[in-house]
Order: sequence, then structure tokens, then C-alpha cells
Amino acid sequence: MPLIDGRTDDLAEVAQAARAWHDGTALNEIRQAAPFVHLTGRFEVPDNNPERLTASEWQGMRKKAAELAYVWQEAYQNLIEAAHAEPALRALYPFTSHWALRFSTTTRPNLTVVGPCLSAHSDGTYGVGRGIITHDLGEFATAQEAVAVAVRQLPLLGPPQLGR
Repeated sequence: MPLIDGRTDDLAEVAQAARAWHDGTALNEIRQAAPFVHLTGRFEVPDNNPERLTASEWQGMRKKAAELAYVWQEAYQNLIEAAHAEPALRALYPFTSHWALRFSTTTRPNLTVVGPCLSAHSDGTYGVGRGIITHDLGEFATAQEAVAVAVRQLPLLGPPQLGR
């Protein structure tokens, strides 16, 4: 998972960012060396506390969803925000696969997948399924409806654990 990202057509700027990283420059200072870089908000948790890693991943996911430039960006962002607003899902470690929102009881690198898969469609509808490309648990007009179905499918769980 990237800690920083950005876009530039200038290979020299990429080299400056790589050099700053190599030299141990703090993440928030790399932008001074390479202005095209921005922090993703992910994994800036020095003690690897699972609850803070989960909160950090949610933060990065919400930021990325808000910055997307795809046709279905609004639907995807609505799904991420609706899932984050639900305490039972917010307590789980979120991740995406093929733009489908999934959840884990452990953090990366060893994910323990739990619950259904949520997806946003380009027509503004939302799917819930037991697998990435299925919507066997239903298709819904709002992200909140899809999230409510996903929550009902969750087993009783504790907080995320560190995935090692």
C-alpha cells in the first residue's frame, strides 16, 4: 500500500522523491523535495496498533474515493462514506479488490475476510454479494440500503487484529 503518490511527467521529480525516501526524509517533508507528491493517509501508524491501522486505512480510502475522476466516482464515494458511517463496518479493516469494498478482522498483510462484498455501479446502484462479482444478496438504490444488508450478514466480531 502506498504511503505517498502523485503524478508528474518530469522523471527528475520522481528521482527527487525517490532520493528523499531513500535518505529517510519524513513523509510530510518529501513534498518539499517533490511538490507533485501527496500523502495517502495510509499506514502512518508507527506502533502498528491494529485499531489505528484500521482508522488510517479508512482515512486513506475515503480520501482516495473523494479524489477519483471516474464516471461512477460519486456512487463509489457514497458507498465508502456509508460504510464508514456504520460502526460495525468502521471497526473492521477495509480493503478493495476490483473496486469492491471488503472487510477483514486482521490488518495487512494477512487479511481475514469477513462479511459480504459491497460494490457501486456506474448507474448509481449498489450491489451486495458473497463474492466479488456476485450480487446474490441484492441490488439497492442507495448505499445506505446496501450497507444495512451487509451489516446484517456480519458475525459477532471484536476489534481488528494485527495481520502478520
